[in-house]
Amino acid sequence: MSRRVYLHIGAPKTGTTYVQDRLRLNRAELADHDVHYPLGRLGLPSTHFQPALDLIDREWGGAREGAKGSWDRLMRRVRRLEGTLVISHEILAAATPEQVARAFNDLEGSEVHIVYTARDLARQLPAAWQESVKQFQKMPYQRFLKKVRAASQIDSDFFFWRAQGIPDVMTRWGALLPPERIHLVTVPQFGEPPDLLWRRFCGVVGIDPAWAPKDTDRGNTSLGSAETTLVRRLNQRLRRAGLSRVDHQALVTELLVHQNLAQRKSSSRTTLPPKMFDWVEDVSEQWIGWLEESSIDVVGDLNELRPVRPARAGKWRDPDHPRRKEMLDAAVDGLVVMLREAARRPDPDRSVAGRVRSTLGSVRRP
Repeated sequence: MSRRVYLHIGAPKTGTTYVQDRLRLNRAELADHDVHYPLGRLGLPSTHFQPALDLIDREWGGAREGAKGSWDRLMRRVRRLEGTLVISHEILAAATPEQVARAFNDLEGSEVHIVYTARDLARQLPAAWQESVKQFQKMPYQRFLKKVRAASQIDSDFFFWRAQGIPDVMTRWGALLPPERIHLVTVPQFGEPPDLLWRRFCGVVGIDPAWAPKDTDRGNTSLGSAETTLVRRLNQRLRRAGLSRVDHQALVTELLVHQNLAQRKSSSRTTLPPKMFDWVEDVSEQWIGWLEESSIDVVGDLNELRPVRPARAGKWRDPDHPRRKEMLDAAVDGLVVMLREAARRPDPDRSVAGRVRSTLGSVRRP
């Protein structure tokens, strides 16, 4: 049996959602060319999130218990296939050496490759903070940045560095592989063709882009500054109110954020504070030097890992203190979303609208 497995392990916020959705949409076409993206029965679940979470064994929005056993189920599907296989989820980057060893042991008999997509820190830091807020965190941006600078980049307990620290991730995942099977794909800077990252990924895996003609507009879109701060403050109140992580995932992360607030275009974008650029550039140069000496396969241009300073040194806007009008507009839009959801729910005994109707019906008229 001949089987080559590409483990796309991250990093978060590097176009992984787009790559995964394009693989999913073109599963049948790719399978005709002996390239497989093994998902669950009938394509559900439609991502490798649960198997990845099962492997790294971390708490994640209340999903940890439900993920148990899913990595083994995925491995059983993998062992039934031949040809080229792709397993992709960005949280895999955080795996410990022991978890990496388990993955390699489960894939014994396969030619295993690691693929890691990487983007410059000036874009990654704001994006990672926003992603943490989506996941029920309440840390202000400035405090998050201080924590990033203070935390160890090697073997860190801080998820940001476990998933984003290029030398650390490459060392943990690449320790058992020859360098030619370790692939780092750089994410293009602004202004490049939108499908360039996909074409680079295809080149690594051995996919002719013509084999995957269906495109997708799905992506893990970042929030504006006002929307992020709105959700962060909402998280503070919801935690005190006792909202569960499972309910937060469904109502806030998916409904409020992904389906609605992320689509707004009116708010300012969160960027790196100007005072952070010197430090970010120093870290980036260390990483680039490490990559140049590592002999691993780099696809793209290492210059794309160098942060790009703003063309104009205008006044930087702190996302922890957005404009009041932007906050108010975002809050009203969010309230509309949640009220529509409350009215939409069909069970009158459980829906908010149903309870209101019941209350009004019990009021005696004069």
